[in-house]
Amino acid sequence: MPNSLGSSCTADVQGIDWKMSLAGFVFLFFFFPSLAVSIPVPAVGVEALGSLSEEPSWGCWCSFLPLLAGARFSAGDVWDRLLLQLLAPSVGNSSGLFGKENQGREEGLSEEEAAGQGVHVQPQLCFHLISQQKCAGNGALPGADGLVAAGSGGAGRSMVKHQPLQYYEPQLCLSCLTGIYGCRWKRYQRSHDDTTKWERLWFLILTSSFFLTLVWFYFWWEVHNDYNEINWFLYNRMGYWSDWSIPILVTTAAGFTYITMLLILALCHIAVGQQMNLHWLHKIGLVTTLITTVVTMSSIAQLWDDEWEMVFISLQATAPFLHIGALAAVTALSWLVAGQFARTEKATSQMLLFTAYLAAVVALYLVPLAISSPCIMEKKALAPKPAILGHRGAPMLAPENTLMSFQKAVEQKVHGVQADVVLSYDGVPFLMHDKTLRRTTNVEEVFPERAYEHCSMFNWTDLEKLNAGEWFLQNDPFWTAGSLSRADYLEAANQSVCKLEDMLEVIKDNTSLILNFQDLPAAHPYYSTYINITLETILASGIRQQAVMWLPDTERQLVRQVAPGFQQASGLKLDAERLREKGIVKLNLRYTKVTNEEVRDYTMANLSVNLYTVNEPWLFSILWCAGVPSVTSDSSHLLRKVPFPIWLMPPDEYHLIWITSDLISFLVIVGVFIFQKWRLGSIRTYNPEQIMLSAAVRRSSQDVKIMKEKLIFSEINNGVESTDELSFCSENGFANELVTPTDTKLRIN
Repeated sequence: MPNSLGSSCTADVQGIDWKMSLAGFVFLFFFFPSLAVSIPVPAVGVEALGSLSEEPSWGCWCSFLPLLAGARFSAGDVWDRLLLQLLAPSVGNSSGLFGKENQGREEGLSEEEAAGQGVHVQPQLCFHLISQQKCAGNGALPGADGLVAAGSGGAGRSMVKHQPLQYYEPQLCLSCLTGIYGCRWKRYQRSHDDTTKWERLWFLILTSSFFLTLVWFYFWWEVHNDYNEINWFLYNRMGYWSDWSIPILVTTAAGFTYITMLLILALCHIAVGQQMNLHWLHKIGLVTTLITTVVTMSSIAQLWDDEWEMVFISLQATAPFLHIGALAAVTALSWLVAGQFARTEKATSQMLLFTAYLAAVVALYLVPLAISSPCIMEKKALAPKPAILGHRGAPMLAPENTLMSFQKAVEQKVHGVQADVVLSYDGVPFLMHDKTLRRTTNVEEVFPERAYEHCSMFNWTDLEKLNAGEWFLQNDPFWTAGSLSRADYLEAANQSVCKLEDMLEVIKDNTSLILNFQDLPAAHPYYSTYINITLETILASGIRQQAVMWLPDTERQLVRQVAPGFQQASGLKLDAERLREKGIVKLNLRYTKVTNEEVRDYTMANLSVNLYTVNEPWLFSILWCAGVPSVTSDSSHLLRKVPFPIWLMPPDEYHLIWITSDLISFLVIVGVFIFQKWRLGSIRTYNPEQIMLSAAVRRSSQDVKIMKEKLIFSEINNGVESTDELSFCSENGFANELVTPTDTKLRIN
C-alpha cells in the first residue's frame, strides 16, 4: 500500500525536477524519522505532539515533495519552513501529526475573502495537508500552486484553499490606548513585558507633574476673587493694561488636562497589563509643562506671596468636599493596586505595593482631623450677615471712582463705600486710585506728553477734559460691560473724573464712607495742607461725622480736633491694646492678613474688622461663618443676594459623614482585593504576542529554551520582517496553539 501510493502520487506530479524529488525522498525515508523523534518538545506541547513517535504514513510524506521541489526557496528556508509545519500541530489532535480524519478538504478562505472579513491568511507558507486516506482515495496531491488531480497531467489544477492562521478580535480601545500614549497602533508593537526602569521613571515624573499641575490649577481657579488685583499688579510691573488672568487660567487648565490624560492612559496600561512606553513627543510636552509650571509658581511666590494664603483660606471651604472626592479616587484606584498585587509573584514586591497603598489610604482616612472650617458649626452660633461696602463704588457696574459708580452702589443699598482721595494742583479734592491717569482716563490722547505725571500735578480744569469711562468699556476689567443696558453703556462712556464733593452729595444720607488718601509729591503746592482742605470739604457736605471712617495715619490728632465724630480706622494689624491706646475703633485689612482666631479676639476687644476685597460668594460665606462684621467688595450686587452661607454643617453631622465614607471605602477596598485575588491569583497567561515581542526585545537576556523561539530568532537574523512568516498553521487554521489555550475565549490576550 505505501509503495503503490507513493508511485501514484509521484506519477501525477508534472514539472518537478527529478533530482530534487529523489533528494527529498531520500531525506524523508531515512533521515526525517530520526530527526522527528530527536527534536526536543516543549512541555506545553507534549500531548499535542504525542503522535510524533508513531510511524509516519507514506502518503503524507509524499505530499511534501511538491513543497521541496517546486518552491523556489533556499535550502535553509525549506528546512525552516518544514520544521515550522511539523512543530505546529493542533492541541488535542489525536489523529496524527498532520490533522484529523477527512480534514484535508475542509473549506478555508481565499485571500480576497479573508481581506473582506479582516482575517489574516498566510498565502505562501501554510499548505492544506492531505491525510493518507484523502490522498489514497482521490489520487490527488497538493502542489505548489494548487491541488493536482491524479492522471490530469497538471492541467486541472485548482486554487489552494488557504486557512486563516489566526483570528484577531477587534481591539480598537486597546489600539487607541497604546497608540495615543506611545504611538503603538499595531498589534505587533504592543507588549505584555514588564515596564522598563526608564519608563517607570517617566511614570514617576508624570505622577509628580500631575499633582503639581493640580495644585497650580486649583490655585488659579480659587484666586478668581483677585483677578482684577492680579491684572493691576502686572500693569504696574509692565506699564500697560491687559487681562492676564484668563490666558493664564486657560493655559493652566490645558496643561493640567494634558497631564491628566497621560496619567489616565498610563493607569489604563497598568490595568490591562500593557508595557508602558511614553512617546518622545509626550515626553517633550511633559517636561515643557513641568518646567513652565515650576517657573510660574516660583515667580508668583516671589512677586506676590500673599496670594498663596488664598489657597489655605479656600481649603476651609473646599477641604471637606475635596476629602470625599480624594477618598473616591483612592478607592477606585484599589482595582489597579489589587490587580497588580494579584499578578505579582514576588512576596517582597507585594508587600511594598500593599504597604504603600495602605499608608496612603490610612493617611487619607485621618485627613479630617486636620480640617478646620468655620462653617462646621451649629446654625444657632452663626453671626449676623457682614455689612457690604462698595469698593470705589460699584466697579463691576460702572467705571471705578466715578459718579456713576457711587450711584450704582447706593442703588444696591450697600452699607457704605470706599474711596481714594487726591488733591489737584489747584487744591480741588477728587477721586483717583492710581498715581497716574493712564489706566482710567484718556490722558495719553489729550495730554500725551504728561501721561506719566502724577495725577495731583494736573489742574482741575485739565482733569475735567479727560474721559474716565471709555477704558471701562474697552478693557472690561470684570467682564461685565457686555451686560450693561443701552442707557448704562452710554452713561459709562461719558463719565469724567469725579470730585469728592459730588460723591459726598450722592452718599451723604444713609451710607458710610471709608476714606483713603494718596501721598502728594513734595513739589505739590498743597503738600502740607491737603488734610485740612479735605476735612473742610467733608464737613461742608453735611454728611454725618459718625458715618466717616478715617483711614490715614497722618495728622490723626488734627482730625480728632476738627472732626471728633469720625471713626478712627487703621490699616495696620497690631495687638488690641496698642490699637485702643491710639484710639482706633476699626481695622481695615486684607482678608489674607488676618485669621479667624484674630477676628474673634478683635471682636471681643470691641474692635470692628473690615476685610477687603471680597468678591466671591464662597469667600463671603467663610468670612460670614468666621464672624467678620463687614467686607469691602467689587461685587456688592452679587453678595447682597447671598441670604445664607453656601454651606453650614453641624460638627456631629460632619463626623457622621466622615466615618461613614471611610467605612464604605474600607469595605469596598477589601472586597476589591478579595475579588481580584480570586480572579487573577491562579491565572498564568501565555500570550503569543508577548513571546514574540519579548524575544525580539530581550534576546540577550532571555534564556531561549523553546524551539519556537529559536526559529523566531532564525527568521529575525535572516532579515525576515513580515510577522506573517513567523506564524504556525494548525488543523483548525489558528496559529500559535502550541502555547495558546484551546478555548477560543482565551486564545488572544
